[in-house]
Amino acid sequence: MELRCGLRTTKYQLLVTSLCVMLLGLSIATLSTVTHYGLRFTLISNVSLDSNAYKVIHHTAFYFGICLSMTLILAALLSSAATVQESQCLTATGFFCFALAFCGLIPAACWRYTHSTEVEDSMMDVYDFVYEEVRRNTSSFRRHELTAIHEADCLQEIQDFLKKHMDFVFLLLGITIGFTVYGMFLTSFLWFSIHFSSNLYRKGKYILREK
Repeated sequence: MELRCGLRTTKYQLLVTSLCVMLLGLSIATLSTVTHYGLRFTLISNVSLDSNAYKVIHHTAFYFGICLSMTLILAALLSSAATVQESQCLTATGFFCFALAFCGLIPAACWRYTHSTEVEDSMMDVYDFVYEEVRRNTSSFRRHELTAIHEADCLQEIQDFLKKHMDFVFLLLGITIGFTVYGMFLTSFLWFSIHFSSNLYRKGKYILREK
């Protein structure tokens, strides 16, 4: 009886956790899309250089965010299905997805902490290069890029956005890590609960085989 009560409580908690994880995954996907396709971000990213560090960060952040959000949403869906069906296979798969998302979240949080100014520095490097090219009058194409950057007020807008955006991203990563760890704990506990509960169902039952 106590085992069934614990199983029921775990299922309720896992359903709520799965809903929160799904919302977090959708939030990460939305932020990744906004920063990838935003006009001011694309203007800096599309500047053709031999080594445009900002472009690398720009594309890497987008693809990483989309993959992470898909992993979180998949983990939430599998955990919800496992909760409803009490499936050990789905529970194990959900745990694996939570663990995979956790392995991606930790490096992302560490990079955000140790490279807090790298995005702004790489953006300024791109602007300085374009400005120097225009000052030397070596390219009319660069003059067009510089004009577009000034008209969109890219530098100020991106810097203002990053001050708010990066702090929010760091907070979002911390919350997501917490829910991911809790999801791993709940899925593992649910797996063991289902396993031992199914074993209890067989207690006192015997199968007679024909000789």
